[in-house]
Amino acid sequence: MTIKSNSLKSIAIAITLSCSALSLSAMAHDTHALENTASVKALENAVSGDHRTAKNKARDQYRHPIETLDFFGFTPNMTVVEITPGGGWYTEILAPALKGTGKLYGAHYPDTGEDNYYSNSRKKLVKKLASDAVFSEVVLTDFTPRQESELAPQGTADLILTFRNLHNWKDAGVEQVFKDAFNALKPGGVLGIVEHRLPVGVSPEKAKGYVSEVHTIKQAKAAGFRFAGSSEVNANTKDLAIHPKGVWTLPPVLRLGETDRAKYLAIGESDRMTLKFVKPAK
Repeated sequence: MTIKSNSLKSIAIAITLSCSALSLSAMAHDTHALENTASVKALENAVSGDHRTAKNKARDQYRHPIETLDFFGFTPNMTVVEITPGGGWYTEILAPALKGTGKLYGAHYPDTGEDNYYSNSRKKLVKKLASDAVFSEVVLTDFTPRQESELAPQGTADLILTFRNLHNWKDAGVEQVFKDAFNALKPGGVLGIVEHRLPVGVSPEKAKGYVSEVHTIKQAKAAGFRFAGSSEVNANTKDLAIHPKGVWTLPPVLRLGETDRAKYLAIGESDRMTLKFVKPAK
């Protein structure tokens, strides 16, 4: 069989185009891998930093900060919001990982001048942020539970995070937080949630402090989010969720003190759901 010259040229062009497409695909994959490596490296440096307290570092085995933030798609050039940073456990990681390349907002309770938990928590956080230059670029905004709050300027955030807070806000508060997060995120932005997970079939009354994963997904969808997936990185199969003092029976709180301390230390910190939601692009 004789193959004409034009046919040979067509075949050669097709092969060239196919190889070019494969090369571009490989380049795109390599670029993503490099970005991911750079992000993980930034997180590793932050996690191992001397600015972190030994007490907080000891909890890495339960909170898996690098794996958790990597699952949420963290990169060092993002604008990130953490809702209620509390004592700043994650702030110790996010602040240095973002410094100079991204931006970190801490949406925390306002200091109203009153002697209460909310104002005192804000004062402690402000003091912590002033204690080390690694926190110098963190911007605090005001978040009030169950009230509309501007977590960050509208439509500016790439990633909004909240860790073990949903149980404090109850349904009305959670719904408002999801609305606030939706407003602050860019289209395509991510909402990342880590929370004590209520076992299926167990009532919240029997497992205080634990939250239904199914219900949380439903609430986020009602606010306009798309559920993008879950991770078991913070799961703990030893935690059955029914404890005398709720989730606070377990470390780090250990509310029973010395009573059955070894038992609860052996269980470790709570079983947690890790959920990722996306604000749909316009």
